[in-house]
Amino acid sequence: MTIIYILLAVLIFGVLVIVHEAGHFAAAKACGVRVEEFSVGMGPLIFKKQRGETQYSLRCIPFGGFCAMTGENEASDDPRAFVNQKVWKKLLILVAGSFMNFVLGLLIIGILYSNAEAFYSTRIDSFAENCPYEGETAFMVGDEVWSIDGQRLYQFADFSEFLDNEDGIYDIVIKRDGRKIKLEDFELVPVEYTDEGRTRLGLNFGYDMGTLGNKLKHTWNTSMEFARLVWMGLGDLFKGNATVNDMAGPVGIVSMMAEEGEAAETTGDALYTIFNFGAFLAINLAVMNMLPIPALDGGRVFLTLVSLIIEAITRRKLDTKYEAYINGAGMILLLALMAYIMFHDIIRIITT
Repeated sequence: MTIIYILLAVLIFGVLVIVHEAGHFAAAKACGVRVEEFSVGMGPLIFKKQRGETQYSLRCIPFGGFCAMTGENEASDDPRAFVNQKVWKKLLILVAGSFMNFVLGLLIIGILYSNAEAFYSTRIDSFAENCPYEGETAFMVGDEVWSIDGQRLYQFADFSEFLDNEDGIYDIVIKRDGRKIKLEDFELVPVEYTDEGRTRLGLNFGYDMGTLGNKLKHTWNTSMEFARLVWMGLGDLFKGNATVNDMAGPVGIVSMMAEEGEAAETTGDALYTIFNFGAFLAINLAVMNMLPIPALDGGRVFLTLVSLIIEAITRRKLDTKYEAYINGAGMILLLALMAYIMFHDIIRIITT
């Protein structure tokens, strides 16, 4: 089954790229920008078909794709060139790819949750007998734990995830009767319950039934959780808690998805895990592509806005070649990083 899971992972990864580039393509067409080529895959050409002004291509490397627009990286006299469009059109085209990835992530999660009968909730339904945290100045039945130390609880698992202070002191926000109440410097540590023979907080959480409204709510909350995981990973990278060697590229991601599928007890569980991973990747791509880094969509958005500000101050239109130089240098560095990560992915696969 491993080869099937690998092929499925490659297919999902390819779909994520196609959807991203299709977002750029659809936005460009809607804005009247001339699209010269829409390619699925990178590298040598396998197949091409010309329809109107656009060439539709299939290339041999499945991890990638592009939507090539006239005047995307250079000056052009064509009024339909990307470079000659109004700023709002440029921004719309640039963010469309990430937007479509995010929508795809939402759609996958929604499909995975479509048959859910109930969801774990952060709403307190009852307390253990003699629980010290029950009361008007603490928790009450019906309270929803909203955040811990500023971190919003999107899922039930977040409750234990953010209870990691050694001293057990937290700033907790709860929602009670539609109002948010803050419990500042609140001590929350496990208590021993001899009748149960275990140590725990004594808070019993309930369920949200699988109604359409709750499915939509938990679909959105899960997408927000995935986006936060991306930001937390970036934070660990900048803080030095993680290194580039901890990152994974397309090869490593496909390998991880296949391993998760192989480790599942049933085929159904494997498919659920792989597609859940795919939803995380879709939202990951949406977030990462909007970072203000040259060559990424977010970097191009940033440079477009900076150019707009400079032109407004100087009353002179900037030469597009400077933006092209910056994006070109960024692309070279990005490709070098991807090659480095791919090399480590291959080494990890070979040595494990």
